[in-house]
Amino acid sequence: MAHESFEDNEIAKIMNENFVNIKVDREERPDLDDIYQKVCQMSTGQGGWPLSVFLTPEQRPFYVGTYFPSIDSYGRPGFGSLCRQLAQSWKEKPKDIEEAADNFMQNLDKLKQFPTPSKIDKSILDEAAINLLQIADTTYGGFGQAPKFPNASNLSFMFRYSKLSGISKFEKFALLTLKRMAKGGIFDQIGGGFHRYSTDARWLVPHFEKMLYDNALLPIVYSEAYQITKDSFFENVVRKTLDYVIHEMTSSDGMFFSAQDADTNGEEGKTFVWKKQEIEKILGKDSEIFCIYYDVTDGGNFEGNTILANNINASSLGFKFGKSESEIQNIISKCSDKLLEVRNKREQPGKDDKVITSWNGLMISAFLSGYRITDNSKYFDIAKKSIDFFESNFKENHILHRTFKNGKPKLNGYLDDYAYMANAAIDMFENTSDPKYLLFATNLSNYLIMHFWDDSSHGFFFTSDNHEKLIIRPKNNYDLSMPSGNSVAAHVLLRLHHITQDKQFLEITKKIIESQATSAAENPFAFGYLLNVLYLYYQKPTEITIINDKNFELVSSLRTKFLPESIMVLVANKNNLDQLSKYAFFSGKEFQDDKTCVFVCKNFSCSLPLSDLSEIEKEL
Repeated sequence: MAHESFEDNEIAKIMNENFVNIKVDREERPDLDDIYQKVCQMSTGQGGWPLSVFLTPEQRPFYVGTYFPSIDSYGRPGFGSLCRQLAQSWKEKPKDIEEAADNFMQNLDKLKQFPTPSKIDKSILDEAAINLLQIADTTYGGFGQAPKFPNASNLSFMFRYSKLSGISKFEKFALLTLKRMAKGGIFDQIGGGFHRYSTDARWLVPHFEKMLYDNALLPIVYSEAYQITKDSFFENVVRKTLDYVIHEMTSSDGMFFSAQDADTNGEEGKTFVWKKQEIEKILGKDSEIFCIYYDVTDGGNFEGNTILANNINASSLGFKFGKSESEIQNIISKCSDKLLEVRNKREQPGKDDKVITSWNGLMISAFLSGYRITDNSKYFDIAKKSIDFFESNFKENHILHRTFKNGKPKLNGYLDDYAYMANAAIDMFENTSDPKYLLFATNLSNYLIMHFWDDSSHGFFFTSDNHEKLIIRPKNNYDLSMPSGNSVAAHVLLRLHHITQDKQFLEITKKIIESQATSAAENPFAFGYLLNVLYLYYQKPTEITIINDKNFELVSSLRTKFLPESIMVLVANKNNLDQLSKYAFFSGKEFQDDKTCVFVCKNFSCSLPLSDLSEIEKEL
């Protein structure tokens, strides 16, 4: 619409003569997006972007829609015609405009109430898992039909429920989905990283945009898949995705950019697709193996070009060519490097270099998740550099900002910014036992409770109490492309309670879960992250303290186990343990210089210090 309508002189003239026109970046102002998307859903039955909203001077909506063509077509008014009609109605029938605005406001007001609290028990998890499996595509993985989105939180819940119930089909479905995605065109096979979504059921043809949040959430669930299976396939996906973020989405000062465009010079996917003849010219004799492995044909699979997607395993290909599986994998890796080198010389898609605090929080957690399964210190260093920036910024300004551009902060943070960053701070604390990260997480959480909490309906507002006044104060509970700030806040407070024993944190967690449990059971697709929090709450977390990392093999064995019902802290030095001894989680635990000891605590009862893996596993 920006090109078709806003840059059209005639339409621009109508707009400027009759309206105060404001173009909003929905990533900078998710509060406005949330409010007016709800208005659009009320009016049209669905939301979407671009979003076109017409407001009274008091910001009350009276007309809303998504995309409008520049001229009248297919029964839809052109944007110029629409603007002219609405301007005329404003002048000639102002009461009708005000009445429409009143109706929208009344309906928005009805959204304020949370559902009646429900009891938290296993039946919620049972019902949610069954309902989620009913919409699962058991052939290609994922949920529903095209278009298909990754939905990482729902897959994590499948892993957890499988462990809880002992029913393997939930785990198998999640693993199938992750394999299908990683072999499909939605995953950038040679450059790493995931595209936004698949336009087909098979994960073949993506919308080529790459979002930071997808490439943060997915490495976490792929790390879980590796912990469950110990299959290097999943570890490799984690490495390729995190390495993509390092090379393409990281600023010189360690912050993470928001997105990479889908198109290059107006052509979707242009940078990412290939002609078979081009591949043959670059790779020579190895091209035959590469083209079979990635299903490259003369006709292509996307507008005469080929999106690389893997439909055959290396061992089958090895049998065909008389080579071992490792030899085939080495050839594919070498060929991929050559093609990536060529691809990097092409014109690249545009990049949104805006730094969004909440998304950076997700990315920090992803790097720490990758560090946990790979022990690659590069991932830890990147996570530390990023979180130290935000910790320092919060300490200096006493708030989090929503965005940064060229190092300059903009706008006060929203619920997601505080919740995601607090979660990342706990992740960093678990990896380091550095008290400053526990303090950072605690301070962010206390700020959330003081400025965002709504005790009357048991949830966090999306905006703080010192935010500018809007027509309503939005509140969001759905876990969709990204987890709801309420779900993540509940996770943060639950984890903090078990570390600090602050009862207020547990009480608020319980209120959030109780208020959403029934909805989560009935509509689990929209509550994946909350269900993972509910699982942890229901299981009553096992507290694992690893004292001294001297025994690398023991530490690595524990950190690569799938223990979603646990809170595990690695204490690498005595000074940290001394500072943390005031917390029950660490009380009574002594640092031994000569060996690694592990304490496993359940229901306020702790094991003796253990150094043998088999004994530790019995306690777990």
